[in-house]
Amino acid sequence: MTDHPGFAALPSPPYYAVIFSSQRSAEDETGYHATAERMLELVQEQPGFLGSESTRGADGFGITVAYFESEAAIAAWRNHAEHTAARRDGHRLWYRHFELRIAKVERAYGGVRREAAPEASP
Repeated sequence: MTDHPGFAALPSPPYYAVIFSSQRSAEDETGYHATAERMLELVQEQPGFLGSESTRGADGFGITVAYFESEAAIAAWRNHAEHTAARRDGHRLWYRHFELRIAKVERAYGGVRREAAPEASP
């Protein structure tokens, strides 16, 4: 678990990561942002959803990682009616290219940056 902004607070593995990498088009910025906000609201209500992390660069390339407790939870999210419509619009309007990958997380670890230890005195 983490309390650092931008990082998902996750349980101990195993769990699944859905990794969505995309290159945005310049089309329908308003529709894209409204739908992205709505998808975040909806997925947070989805049984089995654990959290997400997302970033997008000035060049339009972005990565979102959504974490789920099971493959069944991922399938349920994929089949959600509003999510299905959003994917259709994404393919048609919002993305020039995208890749979706699903991985099982077996191990996870991390930490915070620590200041270098002072050198020992002679």
